[in-house]
Amino acid sequence: MKKDSINNANSEILSEKELLEYTVQGEPEQQQLSYYWKTAIGLQAVDGITPSDYLIQTANENIQGKITLEQARAKIESYYKARPAKQDASRKEEADKVAARITEILAEKTFSFTPVEYFSIHRRLFDGIYKSAGKIRDYNITKDEWVLNGETVFYTSALNIRETIDYDFAQEKSFNYKGLSILEKVEHIAKFISGIWQIHPFGEGNTRTTAVFTIKYLRTFGFDVENDIFAKNAWYFRNALVRANYNDFSKGIYATQEYLNRFFGNLIFDENNDLKNRELLISYKSEDDNSPKDKHEDKHEDKHEDKHLVELGDLHLAILKALAKKPLSRQELFVIMQMRVDTRSFNRYIAPLIGAGYIEMTIPEKPTSKLQKYKITSSGIAVIKKKT
Repeated sequence: MKKDSINNANSEILSEKELLEYTVQGEPEQQQLSYYWKTAIGLQAVDGITPSDYLIQTANENIQGKITLEQARAKIESYYKARPAKQDASRKEEADKVAARITEILAEKTFSFTPVEYFSIHRRLFDGIYKSAGKIRDYNITKDEWVLNGETVFYTSALNIRETIDYDFAQEKSFNYKGLSILEKVEHIAKFISGIWQIHPFGEGNTRTTAVFTIKYLRTFGFDVENDIFAKNAWYFRNALVRANYNDFSKGIYATQEYLNRFFGNLIFDENNDLKNRELLISYKSEDDNSPKDKHEDKHEDKHEDKHLVELGDLHLAILKALAKKPLSRQELFVIMQMRVDTRSFNRYIAPLIGAGYIEMTIPEKPTSKLQKYKITSSGIAVIKKKT
């Protein structure tokens, strides 16, 4: 090949940076395709992998209108089919194939709010990559998390996955959003997404599947999420999900949706919240942690507490009223709630009361003690009086 031919060929292959510029400079259709590709590429970061230059080249051809999305995906599939798999290239292949498939799914104008759709997304993304694509895991898992200093979130037991995910979808489907503010609606959606992620129904690929499902679900509410938040902050999204589902009462650590709300605030409302992964570390301390609080900060905390009181449901109040009579164990509390004893329900109904200071452990120095019970605090009693 002549030198000038090589130069011409290379000039048509845009770098990833140039690919992203279509968001601003391209035609509407190009901007939309660029968003899909950016999101798909960025989401690979949740598993620490990055697509190849060939994927970027193929994405560029699609954005320029030279090939369709279907042709782009087929091109990637053929590229790896013609090349013997190599140990060091296997994850490049995964990143390329999954990115192309995510882009294709995001471009589709179809969606159904069902567990079947959720499982179907996983199957489509990882078919031929994981043998268990689209299938519920039949084993229990743990994962060392950087933000938890090597600890793990408690994921749903393999025996309860189908029952739990069906329950969550049914609860969300029947939830009445009428009367809620836009912010409250988004926070509720974020809580639902956090919940199905915690179930972790698949052996691998849970976060990427959940992210794609989330984007398509948000569209059904009319939210415009075609921006680069997922593309640039996919790792933050995963870490925020971790923090929304982790407790360690012995160290004063409680599950919090704060970070996930920040992410959704940027995604949907174009807020400018700092999304810094280091701040999600359970050992993180800001420079202001030890500084004295002023009157303005006290007022802010009062408002936060009032907001929390409003969000307490009937089951939370039932727990408080039961504990107002006498201390009770976790098992006894679940009998009152008529629910199965599991970590997920504990995180939803008991942990928030502990985090708010409405109830406390009778043996705080031994949080896992078999003799552990929970008792109401003066703040909890005040809540009952305010609510009744």
